[in-house]
Amino acid sequence: MQVLLTGATGFIGRAIAAALRRAGHTVHTGHSPNSPRQPHAGGVPMDFARDTDPATWLPRLQGIDAVVNAVGVLRTTNARPIDAVHHHTPVALFEACRQAGVRHVVQISALGVQTGSTRYARTKRAADEHLLGLAAATNDSTIPLRGVVLRPSVVFGHGGASATLFMRLARLPVLALPGPVLTARVQPVAVHDLADAVVALLGSHSHVRGVVPCVGPEALPMAALIASLRAQRGHPPAHALRLPTPLTRLSARLGDWLPVSPWCSETLAMLATDNVADPTPLQALLGHPATHYSQLVERAWAPSPTAAAPDALHPGAPS
Repeated sequence: MQVLLTGATGFIGRAIAAALRRAGHTVHTGHSPNSPRQPHAGGVPMDFARDTDPATWLPRLQGIDAVVNAVGVLRTTNARPIDAVHHHTPVALFEACRQAGVRHVVQISALGVQTGSTRYARTKRAADEHLLGLAAATNDSTIPLRGVVLRPSVVFGHGGASATLFMRLARLPVLALPGPVLTARVQPVAVHDLADAVVALLGSHSHVRGVVPCVGPEALPMAALIASLRAQRGHPPAHALRLPTPLTRLSARLGDWLPVSPWCSETLAMLATDNVADPTPLQALLGHPATHYSQLVERAWAPSPTAAAPDALHPGAPS
């Protein structure tokens, strides 16, 4: 297939691009003038901060068979306003796909957005619902649009901001962790499993539609995940202490002032609830069980040739 991949320079996007190319697809990428990363050679300009009109996307979809949207930001900035990046521009892209007759559209969303009240969750959910509505409306048309929303939990891999944070925490002999981190349950998924799920969705025999949770085989509290990562690196157990609530809130507010920090008020809000789901749908897509959290260091942490500096956090809850 000819696949247009947005967000190809991001942590998740890089993994998806590599998986698609290994599967024999031709990947078309773009670059944003507001992105801190270097544009891909041959990429076309795409500005998720401003490309909110379907007419802007139509020329880019000529000859395209499938679209994968892997663009995501944790917080809003002047250069990357979250309402445009997560909601208005993806909606324009999806509308253009319908007009252009693109058959396959995959939206990388996040587990928890279906009920979350954060700005991240609301904007992601709005785009998800629009894609699903378009797909439902075209089911009986001559050129149906098959829309799939992938919602991962914590995405683990080399170059991911959350994975980097967890690996740094796993080196500490004493941890002072916020209450939600000690108790909230997550179901981490390896980034290569998420990328392989995208490839499977574009396979000729795939008839999957709607929302697909992407989670590892087993859930565990965030503190237990950090302890497991520590054990996988050969370190003895650490002592975990509960950070008082006032200090937790203060640290999150301080993180709000640091655009590169994965810890902020949005992250704290997302950690307040469990971020778990049924692992069966992902296993069915892959044809085998996803990577267990006890094997993440061995199977997902090794840097790839395209690994770059850690990304802005892509939460699933946070990832």
